[in-house]
Order: sequence, then structure tokens, then C-alpha cells
Amino acid sequence: MARPKEFDERIALAAAMQVFWEKGYEATSMGDLTERMQIGRPSLYATYGGKRELFEAALRSYVASSLDYVERQLKSGPSVQEALLAYFQGMVEGPAGRDPAYGCLCVNTMVELAPHDPVFADITGVFQERLTTLFRTCIEEGIRSGELSSRLNPGSIAGVLTLTAVGLSVTMKTKPDPARMTSIAADIVALLA
Repeated sequence: MARPKEFDERIALAAAMQVFWEKGYEATSMGDLTERMQIGRPSLYATYGGKRELFEAALRSYVASSLDYVERQLKSGPSVQEALLAYFQGMVEGPAGRDPAYGCLCVNTMVELAPHDPVFADITGVFQERLTTLFRTCIEEGIRSGELSSRLNPGSIAGVLTLTAVGLSVTMKTKPDPARMTSIAADIVALLA
């Protein structure tokens, strides 16, 4: 008869995700994971498989919650431009109070693992596609409301905003001057006017 789990899998996965986010996949040790997750190695292996499988589960969870967050951000502003500005400024300040120098776990994975691992290339590719769709929906709403010019191509602008978000995430890992980055975030949105 199998023993019941003595830990909350959601809490343990969130803890693992935080370690991977802080250190990156390669630099994270099994000891780092078990310590932060507050579980033993046998429980980790029995529940998640191994480090790679745990990382994949953590990344998929991150992608889902990140896209939900972005969708809420883009729908929360009194205007499309203010919602986009709040989104990009949130990247500069750190989403949900986290250190912006962590960057985006998905973008970090694009750089660290996706170039040589098709599973992670697929996960990060889907993330970019969905982010682009969220931006496109936002731009289309701005055009419908008359806030943005009808001459804008929503698909092209959405693609540019996705690349901008990826680039900004990477840049934030270098700990640039926050005031300069806030100004650039405003400039990004001003280009849409």
C-alpha cells in the first residue's frame, strides 16, 4: 500500500520554480531543490521524476500563471495604452514584487535550454505565440475603441511587443538603471500613438 504524500505538491512545485528562477536550470542542484521544497530526494523522484521533469512541470506552471497575469494586466487599465504601460513598467519594477533581475523564467529558458532541447523550445515557443495573441487582442481593442490608429497592423505590432518584452526581460537581468528603463517603457507605448 502506497504511503500518502506528506507535502503539498503545489507548494513544493512553487518552491522549486522559485529556485530555478533564481539560479537557472544548470546551476540548481538537487540539494537546492529538496531544501527549498522541504522534501526528501525519494519524494521528489517519486512525485516528479527527476530534475528535468520537475523543471518542465515548474516551467509549465510558470507559463500558465504568467499568461494569466499578462491577460489581467492588459485588461485592467482604463485604456489600452495605460494597460500596456503598466505591463512594461511592471517588468521594470518586478512582477508581483519579485526581483526584476530574475527576468522571466520562460525567457531565461529560451536562452539557457531551448536552443538545444526541443521540449523547452516548444514550451517557450508556445509562450511567445500566446503572448503575441494577448498583445494582438489588446491592440485590436485599441483600434476598435478609436484609441489607436486604424492604420496599425495588429499582428505586426503584437509581434514587435513580444520581442520587446523578451528583450526587456533579458535587459532587466543586467540590473540597468530603473529610471531609464521606466522611460523606455513609456517610449515603447508612445510609439503606438
